[in-house]
Amino acid sequence: MIKVRFAAALPDGSHCVVVLVPKDALAATPLPGDATLIRAAAAASRFEGEAGAVSEHHVPHSSGAQRLLLVGAGQSSEDDFEKAGAAISARLLTSGETQVAVDLTGLAIAPSAKAVARLASAAVLRGWRYDTYRTKLSEKQKPTLGEIIIVGAPEGIEGAWTHQSAIVDGVSLTRELVTEPANIIYPETFVERCARLKDLGIEIEVLGRDEMAAAGMGALLGVAQGSIREPKLLVMKWDGSAGAQAKPVVLVGKGVTFDTGGISLKPPGGMEDMKWDMGGAGAVAGAMLTLASRKSKAHVVGICGLVENMPDGNAQRPGDVVTSMSGQTIEVINTDAEGRLVLCDAMTWVQKKYSPEYMVDLATLTGAMIISLGHEYGGLFSNDDGLADKLTSAGKAAGDPLWRFPLGAAYDKLIDSPIADIKNVGPREGGSITAAQFLQRFVDDGVKWAHLDIAGMVWASKPGAVWDKGATGFGVRLLDRFVADNFEG
Repeated sequence: MIKVRFAAALPDGSHCVVVLVPKDALAATPLPGDATLIRAAAAASRFEGEAGAVSEHHVPHSSGAQRLLLVGAGQSSEDDFEKAGAAISARLLTSGETQVAVDLTGLAIAPSAKAVARLASAAVLRGWRYDTYRTKLSEKQKPTLGEIIIVGAPEGIEGAWTHQSAIVDGVSLTRELVTEPANIIYPETFVERCARLKDLGIEIEVLGRDEMAAAGMGALLGVAQGSIREPKLLVMKWDGSAGAQAKPVVLVGKGVTFDTGGISLKPPGGMEDMKWDMGGAGAVAGAMLTLASRKSKAHVVGICGLVENMPDGNAQRPGDVVTSMSGQTIEVINTDAEGRLVLCDAMTWVQKKYSPEYMVDLATLTGAMIISLGHEYGGLFSNDDGLADKLTSAGKAAGDPLWRFPLGAAYDKLIDSPIADIKNVGPREGGSITAAQFLQRFVDDGVKWAHLDIAGMVWASKPGAVWDKGATGFGVRLLDRFVADNFEG
């Protein structure tokens, strides 16, 4: 992990120097070395200071030469500074540079502490790698960048960075959980990876198969019965409100640690990606780590329903009827629509236990969501306009954007079962909506609920804003901002 520190002046040495250049301000930005030549070269490469744009140069140094990066700061907003930070790591991570100094002293308008902290966190997150299982990397493939020194940061940077570094830690945990293969991360080991949250003051409770059976979680256990891995219900409680917030905000994560589809077996091509079908649970765990690390003043409970969906001789069959903890019976039409079966029992349990006013679930629930939104937005469904607006606003501000979809009684008809209270899938059309309609039947009266279908967002096949290819950590920044803006006073 790249380390961040702050300094008043540029340190000695031949390290790389980054100069931030606002949009169309190249001529007014102080530069080291032959400024006229550098400006001419940057202009020739069509560099104009757009957020995240990079122009690379070398200037004379006692060691021979020093790498100089001009990095666009756009309009110097928080988002633009985040793009700049990500661009620094993207360019330098495997460059041979071990240390880079980001010089803010020449900016005509001093940036906010939050903007600088966002730059630093973006640089760390964009440089995140998980090379645990790679044994034959060439020297040029290995990360070299180990430290970013930010020079001339404004007053208040310590507090702003404390918050952002907690987000970095939470996103890193989520990415780690999502990236690990399914022979390493399964329900039991997922719980073990989260045990360190107790050191931050989080209360942890774990329910096993027997406890869930006693509670009547027939829907969740039906999914798990085809696997030799015992299912777990992981509960994480943080109360930083000192009792002022009686009812917690509840976060519920789908944690299918590997999804074969069960008897409704998925096609083999691409099935290896189903290790990340626990991305919702990963986001909840990461968000809880972030909230506790920064001593959030909110009362939040995170719950993860953890199972494997496997097709052995004991696996549930299409056509089986199971009884959920709520008492509602479910006809299992497709065993590959398993996430909603896990979530509905987890939602019922946490509502009975904590009687929340707000409940948000996150799940890689439907392939239909990827068809609808691609990999640009998470899908949002809610029974409350106010809650939907709060989540949309938080997602936009944090960089984890959401797009709202409808719910309605007309969709309910599509999941009515002829032999049970409900069936777990409807027709092909509106697949993400009927999945949300299914979950809504398990929301208690008076509970403000939102469902986030993040199937297209937890894993990326190409680099994005603050991630490389692979696990994105989507949802952590969103949940942190949602809690911070609405429940911390």
